[in-house]
Parts: sequence; structure tokens; C-alpha cells
Amino acid sequence: MKKGTKLILNAGFIMALLTACNPQIKKDLTVSGLDPQNFVTEDGSTSLFTIKNTNGMEVCITNFGGRIVSVMVPNKNGTLVDVVHGFDSISDYISKPSDFGAAIGRYANRINKGIIVIDGDTIQLPTNNFGHCLHGGPQGWQYQIYEGKQLNDTTLTMTMHSPDGDQKFPGAVTATVTYTLTNDNALDICYDATTDKKTVINMTNHSYFNLSGNPAKSITDHILYVNADNYTPVDSTYMTTGEIATVKNTPMDFTTPKPIGQDINNFDFIQLKNGNGYDHNWVLNTNGDIKQLAAKLTSPESGISLEVYTNEPGIQVYSGNFLDGTLSGKKGIVYNQRTAICLETQHYPDTPNKPSWPTAFLEPEQTYHSECIFKFTVEK
Repeated sequence: MKKGTKLILNAGFIMALLTACNPQIKKDLTVSGLDPQNFVTEDGSTSLFTIKNTNGMEVCITNFGGRIVSVMVPNKNGTLVDVVHGFDSISDYISKPSDFGAAIGRYANRINKGIIVIDGDTIQLPTNNFGHCLHGGPQGWQYQIYEGKQLNDTTLTMTMHSPDGDQKFPGAVTATVTYTLTNDNALDICYDATTDKKTVINMTNHSYFNLSGNPAKSITDHILYVNADNYTPVDSTYMTTGEIATVKNTPMDFTTPKPIGQDINNFDFIQLKNGNGYDHNWVLNTNGDIKQLAAKLTSPESGISLEVYTNEPGIQVYSGNFLDGTLSGKKGIVYNQRTAICLETQHYPDTPNKPSWPTAFLEPEQTYHSECIFKFTVEK
């Protein structure tokens, strides 16, 4: 959870979602140990969905925020381990504000002072992070209910019907997130959206990864590669300055794989001080080619590697700097600082106010499409 994030939920909405689980529904536990009953509210508005492949890999997703709750992958010993942070129940997701695993919308990352200008009209969005609009505002899609539909054992869709004026964003938007688990242990996430009025959109997945399989362990030993020669610097409020800067000869250089912790505390480098570690967007060299590797993360302990592929121009690397031990997740494990890392494929932060950057505007005659592939492998 990033510092300064606030959650404001309608009291009636909270009461409805916190209603006791329906006692008539009884299902077996998932491979990850989750009880699907704990994700079902009395009104039936939320559920836990499970997709699996032929290798035994399992991904559990709730339609509350389109959140990935667990990802079970084999380690170098062939043992299935869970590699993402999350909670055991829907009540925890409601009562413990976080972005864990969420399908973020309408606009992932920050918009400067919550202001966008569309065809000469200035629109003031709600602000919820250092005076900026973060992840779609205080009631962004991660705190709303998607319409979930299981297509088959390996494929799930989540649909969001967002009305005109949702968090002050213009246009009625219909967005669909499709999760497909392939037999080569890749989770392919596709985002598609249309609008009836010109708007901005920038979706991503906000999973917190710990590839060791031990969520209490720091990820500073994980080896990270990012296929990017440049990044977008930020000020002390985490807002992009508009500059695109080289990573060469700086702690931001991951063009040669290195441990996340190697330079993370070098606060003499102002960008690491501003981010309290890594919380920056990298400008990918991939030019939208999803076949090119955008980033790779490896846990030396488990041997698990995560390869990231995307058609997006950027990737936000957030090293869990503001996890502070106040949240206990699945199995009651405390989430301390830097026990997870996020790899959020995206358009750059505040793109609507930076005309020279790849556009995030969506017209009524257009279809937004974004794709991210998280592919898991094992290095023995």
C-alpha cells in the first residue's frame, strides 16, 4: 500500500459487503488454502474464482476489485508455493485498504493534482495521494465489484460498467479484464475498454510478488532485470516531473540484472529518497512488442522466475516501501517493508498532462487494449 493512500467507502456499501458469508455455500479449499465461502457475501455480489492449468498451477481471483488473491507455482523442488500477497477473506479486503492484486482503473498511477483537460474542459478528479489522483481515486475500480464470468477451467473475465462521472471521470466506460492461464505457466491478462465520451484510461494489475514463497521474507535478494534505458523521475510527492532520464550510471539501471537491495537504500541519489526506494516508471525499450521481454524477476531461494511481457510503453516498479507491518495477510502473516514487489505495466504516470508522451485518451470510436503476460519459470 503506497503512502498517503486513503479509502472512502459508502457506509451502506461496507455493511452489505461485510455481511456474514452465506452458510448454505460450502466448497473445498483451493490449492492455496483459501476457503471460497469466505469470499461470498449474503447478497452474492462477490465470489472467489479459480483457474488452473495442466501443470497444477492455480490462480485465485475475486471480483471485488478484480483482485488476484493467490498464485500457486512450482519452485525448484517441485513444491507449489503462493507468490503474491493478499487476504483470506472478502471482509479483510474491505476493512484493510490496499491495492493487493487489483485490476486498477480508470487510471493507474498518478494524475497531477487530479486535473485533466479534455477538449478545453478542465475536470477536477478526487485527490487521494499527496494532492494527486492515485489509481482512479479513493473509490477506484479496485474498491468496486466487477462482474465475474468463468469461461472455462483456464479463463475468467471481469467486466466493469463504469458510469459517466465515476470518480468524476467523463464517459460511460465498459471495461473487460480477461485472465487466461496457459499450459506454459503464463498468466495472460488482457484489458479492453470502450467509452461513449472522450476520456482517459490506463489499466494495470497491482499484484505484490514475493517469489521466495515466503511472504515474511524480504524481496531485496530478488534479482531484477528491466529492459529500459530510461525512466521518468519524480518529485517528493511521487509525481513525474516530465523528464525522461537515462538509467546509465545510476541506481535505476537494471539493464544488467542485479539484486533489488543492491542500491535501494542509496538515498544520496535523490530519486531513491523521493521514492523511499523504488517507486518509479521505466520507459521500456520494447516499443509495444509483447514478444520482447520487458522485465524479469528471480528469487535465488526458490528458483522461481517471473518474466513480464507487455504492449505497454512503461512499467512501474514498486518495491513495497510502505508496507510497514500493520497489515496481516493470508495465514495471518505480517507484511513488513519490502516483502513484495509490484511490476505494473502501464502508460506513464500523469500522461494526460504530458502531451509528448504516448497518449492515454480514449475516443468513443476507439477500443482500448492493453496486455500483460506474467510467465513463471524455474531456474534450478
